[in-house]
This record gives sequence, C-alpha cells and structure tokens, in this order.
Amino acid sequence: MNTYIALLKGINVGGHKKVPMIALRELLKELGYHDIQTYIQSGNVIFKTEERNIQKIEDTISTSVKKHFGFEVLVLVKTREDLKRIFEASPFPEEQKKASYFMMLHHKPEQVLIDKVSEKVYEGETYEIINDCIYYFYEKGLGQAKFNVNFFERKLNTFATARNYNTLVKLLSLSLEN
Repeated sequence: MNTYIALLKGINVGGHKKVPMIALRELLKELGYHDIQTYIQSGNVIFKTEERNIQKIEDTISTSVKKHFGFEVLVLVKTREDLKRIFEASPFPEEQKKASYFMMLHHKPEQVLIDKVSEKVYEGETYEIINDCIYYFYEKGLGQAKFNVNFFERKLNTFATARNYNTLVKLLSLSLEN
C-alpha cells in the first residue's frame, strides 16, 4: 500500500465549507482507503491505498466531497517523499523557515509565469518559487500580508493550498508512522 497526504483547499475556514473530520475519515473509508488520519480541521488527511494514480485519487476525493457535502473542494495529493522534498527545499534560514508558509501548487508553473509574478514585491514579504511550491515569509505575519494564495493562483495559472511550518512537520511525522 502507498501512503498519501491529501490537502483539501479552503475547508472549515471562516465558517465556510464545513467538513467534520470524522465525516471526512468515514467518506475516505467508504472510498476504500486505509489507515486514515486527519490532522487539525483544515483538511489534512493521511491515508493508504493501492491506487498509484495521484490525479485519480484527487478527482475521486473531490467528487466524493461534492456529492457528500454539497460543495466543490480542490484536492492536492502528495506522497510523503513529495512533502519531504518540499520541506527540505525551503530557501529560508531556520528561524525564517519556522515562521514561513509553504504554498503547494497543483503543478509546476511555466517559467514565463514565474518570471512575471516574481517582478512583484512588497516590503517585508519574501517569497521564492521552487518547482511546485512557493515558500513565503511575512515579517508582520500573515494577517498583514499583501500577497495571498489567490494572487499566486491567478498569476501562475494553477491552484494552491498553503500550510505553515508546524503543519508540514506534523504531516511528515504522521505519514512516517502511517
């Protein structure tokens, strides 16, 4: 069996797209996935399956969430090795890394789009696009940031979902145990 981490975008944020984790675990169990664990309420699921086609897994979970909960949710599925690569590729020094966010992209954007978006800068906000992740750090915290996920999605023509350092560390730990 293969271990995967599904990151559901935008659930349980600000009272929108409410998905109880117990119901999400049950839904994935009904889909035939095994050893299902969720971490916090923001749509992080670790599970095992024989399926190897990540796009098929993403589509299956997304379709099932729509059918069961009545709204669309974008789903990004990564292997533990993918998450580890993303985590280790952070360009920030350790102190910044611990306060940074990892905006994982559904696919690596075209270089011309990366070059164009990289022209935009704001004081106190640092980011670097490496493969399928945007590493970003805000001196004043995320609540004061001018950049956001929607900006990068529009400019890079892909969907993204962000997780902080602590969440990534926990997902790596849980997926090792799974």
